[in-house]
Amino acid sequence: MVNGVKTALLLGLMTGLFIAIGGLLGGRSGMVLAFAMALVMNFISYWFSDKIVLRMYGAQPLSEAEAPMVHRIVRNLATRADIPMPPLYLIPTPQPNAFATGRSPRHAAVAVTEGILRIMNEAELEGVLAHELSHVLNRDVLISTVAATIAGAIGMLANMAQWSLFLGGGRDSEERGSNPIALIATVIFAPVAAALIQMAVSRSREYQADASGAQLTRRPLGLASALGKLEQASQMVPMDANPATAHLFIVNPLSGRSLTALFATHPPIEERIARLQAMARGQAA
Repeated sequence: MVNGVKTALLLGLMTGLFIAIGGLLGGRSGMVLAFAMALVMNFISYWFSDKIVLRMYGAQPLSEAEAPMVHRIVRNLATRADIPMPPLYLIPTPQPNAFATGRSPRHAAVAVTEGILRIMNEAELEGVLAHELSHVLNRDVLISTVAATIAGAIGMLANMAQWSLFLGGGRDSEERGSNPIALIATVIFAPVAAALIQMAVSRSREYQADASGAQLTRRPLGLASALGKLEQASQMVPMDANPATAHLFIVNPLSGRSLTALFATHPPIEERIARLQAMARGQAA
Protein backbone atom coordinates (compact mmCIF):
# COMPACT_ATOMS: atom_id res chain seq x y z
CA MET A 1 0.00 0.00 0.00
CA VAL A 2 2.77 2.44 0.94
CA ASN A 3 4.71 1.62 -2.22
CA GLY A 4 1.56 2.10 -4.31
CA VAL A 5 0.88 5.56 -2.88
CA LYS A 6 4.52 6.53 -3.25
CA THR A 7 4.56 5.39 -6.88
CA ALA A 8 1.35 7.29 -7.70
CA LEU A 9 2.77 10.46 -6.15
CA LEU A 10 6.05 10.12 -8.03
CA LEU A 11 4.27 9.55 -11.36
CA GLY A 12 2.03 12.54 -10.66
CA LEU A 13 5.07 14.68 -9.87
CA MET A 14 6.78 13.59 -13.09
CA THR A 15 3.69 14.35 -15.19
CA GLY A 16 3.36 17.74 -13.51
CA LEU A 17 7.00 18.50 -14.28
CA PHE A 18 6.43 17.54 -17.91
CA ILE A 19 3.42 19.87 -18.25
CA ALA A 20 5.22 22.71 -16.42
CA ILE A 21 8.12 22.52 -18.88
CA GLY A 22 5.63 22.72 -21.72
CA GLY A 23 4.23 25.86 -20.09
CA LEU A 24 7.68 27.43 -19.88
CA LEU A 25 8.31 26.72 -23.53
CA GLY A 26 4.94 27.78 -24.92
CA GLY A 27 2.70 29.23 -22.25
CA ARG A 28 -0.81 27.82 -21.96
CA SER A 29 -0.69 26.32 -25.46
CA GLY A 30 2.62 24.66 -24.56
CA MET A 31 1.04 23.09 -21.49
CA VAL A 32 -1.83 21.72 -23.56
CA LEU A 33 0.61 20.37 -26.16
CA ALA A 34 2.77 18.75 -23.47
CA PHE A 35 -0.29 17.13 -21.88
CA ALA A 36 -1.38 15.79 -25.28
CA MET A 37 2.13 14.42 -25.87
CA ALA A 38 2.04 12.68 -22.48
CA LEU A 39 -1.29 11.05 -23.36
CA VAL A 40 -0.01 9.82 -26.73
CA MET A 41 3.22 8.47 -25.27
CA ASN A 42 1.41 6.69 -22.46
CA PHE A 43 -1.01 5.17 -25.00
CA ILE A 44 1.90 3.79 -27.03
CA SER A 45 3.56 2.50 -23.86
CA TYR A 46 0.34 0.83 -22.74
CA TRP A 47 -0.31 -1.07 -25.96
CA PHE A 48 3.09 -1.73 -27.52
CA SER A 49 5.85 -1.65 -24.88
CA ASP A 50 6.00 -5.45 -24.54
CA LYS A 51 6.48 -6.05 -28.27
CA ILE A 52 9.05 -3.26 -28.55
CA VAL A 53 11.30 -4.46 -25.71
CA LEU A 54 11.17 -8.15 -26.75
CA ARG A 55 12.17 -7.21 -30.29
CA MET A 56 14.89 -4.90 -28.98
CA TYR A 57 16.66 -7.82 -27.28
CA GLY A 58 16.07 -10.38 -30.01
CA ALA A 59 13.95 -12.50 -27.67
CA GLN A 60 12.62 -15.72 -29.20
CA PRO A 61 9.76 -17.91 -27.92
CA LEU A 62 11.01 -20.53 -25.46
CA SER A 63 9.24 -23.85 -25.98
CA GLU A 64 8.52 -26.38 -23.27
CA ALA A 65 10.70 -28.91 -25.10
CA GLU A 66 13.66 -26.53 -24.83
CA ALA A 67 13.16 -25.64 -21.15
CA PRO A 68 10.73 -28.00 -19.39
CA MET A 69 11.79 -26.91 -15.88
CA VAL A 70 11.18 -23.24 -16.65
CA HIS A 71 7.71 -23.99 -18.04
CA ARG A 72 6.86 -26.18 -15.05
CA ILE A 73 7.95 -23.52 -12.54
CA VAL A 74 6.07 -20.71 -14.28
CA ARG A 75 2.94 -22.84 -14.71
CA ASN A 76 2.93 -23.71 -11.00
CA LEU A 77 3.53 -20.13 -9.93
CA ALA A 78 0.88 -18.75 -12.29
CA THR A 79 -1.64 -21.27 -10.94
CA ARG A 80 -0.76 -20.29 -7.38
CA ALA A 81 -1.12 -16.61 -8.23
CA ASP A 82 -4.37 -17.25 -10.15
CA ILE A 83 -3.18 -15.61 -13.37
CA PRO A 84 -2.83 -16.95 -16.92
CA MET A 85 0.55 -18.50 -17.66
CA PRO A 86 2.48 -15.90 -19.67
CA PRO A 87 4.42 -16.85 -22.81
CA LEU A 88 8.15 -17.40 -22.20
CA TYR A 89 11.01 -15.98 -24.25
CA LEU A 90 14.75 -16.59 -24.45
CA ILE A 91 17.25 -13.75 -24.86
CA PRO A 92 20.49 -14.83 -26.60
CA THR A 93 23.05 -13.38 -24.19
CA PRO A 94 25.43 -15.02 -21.71
CA GLN A 95 24.65 -12.50 -18.93
CA PRO A 96 22.32 -14.09 -16.36
CA ASN A 97 19.21 -11.92 -16.16
CA ALA A 98 15.44 -11.87 -16.66
CA PHE A 99 12.58 -9.47 -17.07
CA ALA A 100 8.79 -9.36 -17.38
CA THR A 101 6.90 -7.11 -19.74
CA GLY A 102 3.29 -6.41 -20.64
CA ARG A 103 0.46 -4.19 -19.49
CA SER A 104 -1.53 -6.72 -17.42
CA PRO A 105 -1.56 -10.36 -16.25
CA ARG A 106 -3.49 -11.29 -19.41
CA HIS A 107 -1.06 -9.46 -21.70
CA ALA A 108 2.32 -10.30 -20.23
CA ALA A 109 5.50 -12.14 -21.14
CA VAL A 110 8.53 -13.33 -19.18
CA ALA A 111 11.98 -13.40 -20.76
CA VAL A 112 15.08 -15.16 -19.44
CA THR A 113 18.61 -15.08 -20.78
CA GLU A 114 20.67 -18.06 -21.82
CA GLY A 115 23.08 -17.18 -19.02
CA ILE A 116 20.53 -17.44 -16.21
CA LEU A 117 19.49 -20.93 -17.29
CA ARG A 118 23.12 -22.07 -17.01
CA ILE A 119 23.87 -20.94 -13.45
CA MET A 120 20.62 -21.23 -11.48
CA ASN A 121 19.41 -24.25 -9.56
CA GLU A 122 15.66 -24.89 -9.39
CA ALA A 123 15.02 -23.02 -6.13
CA GLU A 124 16.93 -19.96 -7.37
CA LEU A 125 15.21 -19.99 -10.75
CA GLU A 126 11.85 -20.29 -9.02
CA GLY A 127 12.69 -17.21 -6.95
CA VAL A 128 13.65 -15.21 -10.04
CA LEU A 129 10.54 -16.23 -11.97
CA ALA A 130 8.29 -15.51 -8.96
CA HIS A 131 9.85 -12.03 -8.76
CA GLU A 132 9.02 -11.43 -12.42
CA LEU A 133 5.47 -12.76 -12.09
CA SER A 134 5.04 -10.41 -9.12
CA HIS A 135 5.88 -7.51 -11.41
CA VAL A 136 3.09 -8.74 -13.69
CA LEU A 137 0.64 -9.11 -10.79
CA ASN A 138 1.45 -5.65 -9.45
CA ARG A 139 1.38 -4.09 -12.95
CA ASP A 140 4.85 -2.74 -12.25
CA VAL A 141 5.92 -3.12 -15.88
CA LEU A 142 3.28 -0.67 -17.05
CA ILE A 143 4.08 1.78 -14.23
CA SER A 144 7.82 1.66 -14.91
CA THR A 145 7.34 1.98 -18.68
CA VAL A 146 5.11 5.03 -18.27
CA ALA A 147 7.72 6.57 -15.95
CA ALA A 148 10.50 5.89 -18.46
CA THR A 149 8.41 7.32 -21.31
CA ILE A 150 7.61 10.54 -19.47
CA ALA A 151 11.23 10.88 -18.35
CA GLY A 152 12.37 10.53 -21.96
CA ALA A 153 9.81 13.12 -23.06
CA ILE A 154 11.03 15.55 -20.40
CA GLY A 155 14.54 15.13 -21.74
CA MET A 156 13.23 15.88 -25.22
CA LEU A 157 11.49 19.05 -24.04
CA ALA A 158 14.67 20.13 -22.24
CA ASN A 159 16.56 19.73 -25.52
CA MET A 160 13.92 21.86 -27.24
CA ALA A 161 14.40 24.52 -24.58
CA GLN A 162 18.15 24.39 -25.14
CA TRP A 163 17.80 24.94 -28.88
CA SER A 164 15.26 27.69 -28.21
CA LEU A 165 17.85 29.53 -26.13
CA PHE A 166 20.60 29.00 -28.70
CA LEU A 167 18.40 30.27 -31.54
CA GLY A 168 17.25 33.39 -29.74
CA GLY A 169 14.25 31.92 -27.97
CA GLY A 170 15.27 33.80 -24.84
CA ARG A 171 14.25 37.15 -26.43
CA ASP A 172 10.98 35.66 -27.71
CA SER A 173 10.32 34.26 -24.25
CA GLU A 174 10.75 37.68 -22.71
CA GLU A 175 8.27 39.15 -25.21
CA ARG A 176 5.76 36.45 -24.21
CA GLY A 177 6.37 37.23 -20.53
CA SER A 178 8.34 34.06 -19.82
CA ASN A 179 11.49 33.99 -17.74
CA PRO A 180 14.62 33.03 -19.72
CA ILE A 181 16.36 32.13 -16.45
CA ALA A 182 13.63 29.56 -15.85
CA LEU A 183 14.31 28.15 -19.31
CA ILE A 184 18.01 27.81 -18.51
CA ALA A 185 17.18 26.09 -15.23
CA THR A 186 14.86 23.75 -17.14
CA VAL A 187 17.61 22.77 -19.55
CA ILE A 188 19.97 21.98 -16.68
CA PHE A 189 17.79 20.48 -13.98
CA ALA A 190 14.64 19.02 -15.57
CA PRO A 191 16.29 15.90 -17.07
CA VAL A 192 18.07 15.25 -13.76
CA ALA A 193 14.84 15.60 -11.78
CA ALA A 194 13.00 13.31 -14.20
CA ALA A 195 15.73 10.67 -13.96
CA LEU A 196 15.69 10.81 -10.15
CA ILE A 197 11.91 10.34 -10.06
CA GLN A 198 12.03 7.49 -12.57
CA MET A 199 14.73 5.70 -10.60
CA ALA A 200 12.81 6.16 -7.34
CA VAL A 201 9.75 4.54 -8.94
CA SER A 202 11.86 1.64 -10.20
CA ARG A 203 13.57 0.98 -6.85
CA SER A 204 10.27 1.05 -4.98
CA ARG A 205 8.75 -1.54 -7.30
CA GLU A 206 11.79 -3.84 -7.05
CA TYR A 207 11.50 -4.09 -3.27
CA GLN A 208 7.80 -4.90 -3.61
CA ALA A 209 8.44 -7.58 -6.27
CA ASP A 210 11.09 -9.22 -4.08
CA ALA A 211 8.64 -9.43 -1.18
CA SER A 212 5.72 -10.60 -3.33
CA GLY A 213 7.87 -13.17 -5.11
CA ALA A 214 9.16 -14.57 -1.83
CA GLN A 215 5.60 -14.87 -0.54
CA LEU A 216 4.56 -16.64 -3.73
CA THR A 217 7.29 -19.31 -3.45
CA ARG A 218 7.31 -19.36 0.39
CA ARG A 219 11.11 -19.64 0.04
CA PRO A 220 12.73 -16.19 0.40
CA LEU A 221 16.23 -17.69 0.53
CA GLY A 222 15.89 -19.08 -2.99
CA LEU A 223 15.55 -15.56 -4.39
CA ALA A 224 18.22 -14.24 -2.01
CA SER A 225 20.70 -16.83 -3.32
CA ALA A 226 19.75 -16.01 -6.91
CA LEU A 227 20.32 -12.28 -6.36
CA GLY A 228 23.79 -12.98 -4.97
CA LYS A 229 24.72 -14.98 -8.07
CA LEU A 230 23.21 -12.42 -10.42
CA GLU A 231 25.08 -9.53 -8.81
CA GLN A 232 28.45 -11.22 -9.30
CA ALA A 233 27.70 -12.42 -12.82
CA SER A 234 26.31 -9.09 -14.08
CA GLN A 235 29.60 -7.39 -13.21
CA MET A 236 31.71 -10.05 -14.94
CA VAL A 237 29.59 -10.67 -18.04
CA PRO A 238 28.69 -7.54 -20.03
CA MET A 239 25.33 -7.10 -21.72
CA ASP A 240 24.55 -4.77 -24.61
CA ALA A 241 21.48 -3.30 -22.92
CA ASN A 242 19.63 -0.08 -23.61
CA PRO A 243 19.78 2.15 -20.50
CA ALA A 244 16.14 3.13 -21.07
CA THR A 245 15.08 -0.49 -20.41
CA ALA A 246 17.52 -1.33 -17.60
CA HIS A 247 14.75 -0.94 -15.01
CA LEU A 248 12.92 -3.97 -16.46
CA PHE A 249 15.59 -6.52 -15.51
CA ILE A 250 15.76 -8.27 -12.13
CA VAL A 251 19.28 -6.86 -11.67
CA ASN A 252 20.75 -3.90 -13.49
CA PRO A 253 22.35 -5.18 -16.73
CA LEU A 254 24.52 -2.05 -16.68
CA SER A 255 25.74 -2.74 -13.14
CA GLY A 256 28.59 -0.54 -12.00
CA ARG A 257 27.97 2.23 -14.53
CA SER A 258 25.60 4.42 -12.53
CA LEU A 259 27.12 7.51 -10.91
CA THR A 260 25.39 7.32 -7.54
CA ALA A 261 22.76 5.32 -5.72
CA LEU A 262 20.26 8.09 -6.50
CA PHE A 263 20.50 7.28 -10.21
CA ALA A 264 20.43 3.50 -9.75
CA THR A 265 17.54 1.65 -11.39
CA HIS A 266 17.61 -1.00 -8.65
CA PRO A 267 18.07 -0.95 -4.87
CA PRO A 268 21.41 -2.25 -3.53
CA ILE A 269 21.59 -6.03 -3.86
CA GLU A 270 22.89 -6.30 -0.29
CA GLU A 271 19.77 -4.55 1.02
CA ARG A 272 17.46 -6.72 -1.10
CA ILE A 273 19.15 -9.88 0.19
CA ALA A 274 19.02 -8.65 3.79
CA ARG A 275 15.27 -8.04 3.51
CA LEU A 276 14.70 -11.53 2.09
CA GLN A 277 16.79 -13.10 4.84
CA ALA A 278 14.72 -11.21 7.42
CA MET A 279 11.56 -12.61 5.80
CA ALA A 280 12.99 -16.13 6.06
CA ARG A 281 13.77 -15.62 9.76
CA GLY A 282 10.21 -14.37 10.28
CA GLN A 283 8.82 -17.50 8.62
CA ALA A 284 11.00 -19.74 10.79
CA ALA A 285 10.00 -17.99 14.03
